[in-house]
Amino acid sequence: MTARPNTGPAIRVQGLEKSYGELKVLRGVDFDVAPGSIFALLGSNGAGKTTVVRILATLLKADAGTASVNGFDVATQPSDVRELISLTGQFAAVDEILSGRENLVLIAKLRHLKDPGAIADDLLRRFSLTDAGARRVSTYSGGMRRRLDIAMSLIGNPPVIFLDEPTTGLDPEARLEVWETVKGLAGRGTSVLLTTQTLDEAEQLADRIAILHQGRIIVNGTLAELKQLLPPAEVEYVEKQPTLEDVFLAVVGSKK
Repeated sequence: MTARPNTGPAIRVQGLEKSYGELKVLRGVDFDVAPGSIFALLGSNGAGKTTVVRILATLLKADAGTASVNGFDVATQPSDVRELISLTGQFAAVDEILSGRENLVLIAKLRHLKDPGAIADDLLRRFSLTDAGARRVSTYSGGMRRRLDIAMSLIGNPPVIFLDEPTTGLDPEARLEVWETVKGLAGRGTSVLLTTQTLDEAEQLADRIAILHQGRIIVNGTLAELKQLLPPAEVEYVEKQPTLEDVFLAVVGSKK
């Protein structure tokens, strides 16, 4: 890959368009992702989120517009882009017959990296999977599988990672596990493009949020900026009903 420092956005998308026959999926999408940040692309099913990710990952060609990753054009420099990125899809792509450690070692060997065992052990530690590393993945919970899936995508230390609805099908506890994992990625300097249709996920994780609707970005900003689009909240009197905890403390306290 051609060595070239990137002083601009980790991801830049300008005027992106994509159609399937008469169906216009993307109608001129524009956004930037700052290095080391989490950018959430929020939208309902069919909004075009996965299409954007597939174009950025060089798996799909746009009809119009441009997109770049760390300064490399996804259309004209796809090989360079692929060396910089990793993609985690909506469902964990792990081998259930192998152990967690064996999954990691396999990917490290496929990437021709030195000391794949040490790489696997380091990732198991980082993702709190060391105790489960020798177990078959078929015995893992949903959250553990997703954490392993993300760990596998980090082999080779890609500076940019795409997470396409990473908490799909997970229970609340597993979702929280994945959220902590994603925050940790950005904390280590990885640029993250996260697609989601879950409002609280975007609110909890993203430095910036763009809402994709009917193939267009309709708003793009920080959570604070988006909240300013709404009128000021009105203060209303709401009668607070006592909770069972209030009752318990009051009754116990009266007996002392």
